[in-house]
Amino acid sequence: MAMTSESGRLDFQSKLRSSRKITVLTGAGVSAESGIATFRRAGGFWRRYQAQDLASPEAWARDPGLVWEFYNHRRTASCNAMPNPAHRAIATLEARWRKAGGTFTLLTQNIDDLHEQAGSQSIVHLHGSIWHVRCVACGEVTPNRNIPITPAFAGSGSPDPAFRARHFAETDLPHCACGGVLRPHVVWFGEALESKHLIAAADAVNGCDVMLVVGTSAVVHPAAGFVTLAKRHGTNIAEVNIEASAVNDVCDWFFEGKAGDMLPLLLDIEPA
Repeated sequence: MAMTSESGRLDFQSKLRSSRKITVLTGAGVSAESGIATFRRAGGFWRRYQAQDLASPEAWARDPGLVWEFYNHRRTASCNAMPNPAHRAIATLEARWRKAGGTFTLLTQNIDDLHEQAGSQSIVHLHGSIWHVRCVACGEVTPNRNIPITPAFAGSGSPDPAFRARHFAETDLPHCACGGVLRPHVVWFGEALESKHLIAAADAVNGCDVMLVVGTSAVVHPAAGFVTLAKRHGTNIAEVNIEASAVNDVCDWFFEGKAGDMLPLLLDIEPA
């Protein structure tokens, strides 16, 4: 789909204004504008590793210390990130629709908490949270903002390919009160989404009037499948992205550009 014209923008805003149920899906492109590197662009490599190769059960089985070193680096890089205008525009949209009695759900593939910092409330973290850990023994999920994740990881995690890698023993890893090893509470490649999140996402799509797809390549499933599911339900779909995504052909509008530039202009409206 070609970039939507000015008349298309007005048409989108008219549809949005009259909607009662809105769903937004965000991807890594939104947080990239806050300085958090994405997997598929220039920040997709960490040392000599492709980032996807470290976000997997296989990588954890081979070397959990290396995986934690990678996530310790990601936590360090994320801790000082701040919401950008795109995060704030989405939070403002939610507040307005809730005040008007409408329904709003934010589905995000991002594992940071920038949407929460911006004020969003109805959030489904499809891929988990970098600020939570899960015990591999008892399964308990707990918040954790420790940086470094344990003292052994202090000063580690440099993305420089010339950095001399450390080896971390099992005793260096974070542990649960039960004695089990803690892992990042994120959905890795090859893992299934939590059933509660799948149910919440399906409910958000069902009966949705307008769906806004922002900053995602839409190649990771099942998250990307919610867009095509919404289309089958007759939902009006708008994409905001720096380039067309894999679901662009099912979108009714395409607004090309950075989310932080586009969303404040597109969403500065009041519900009817």
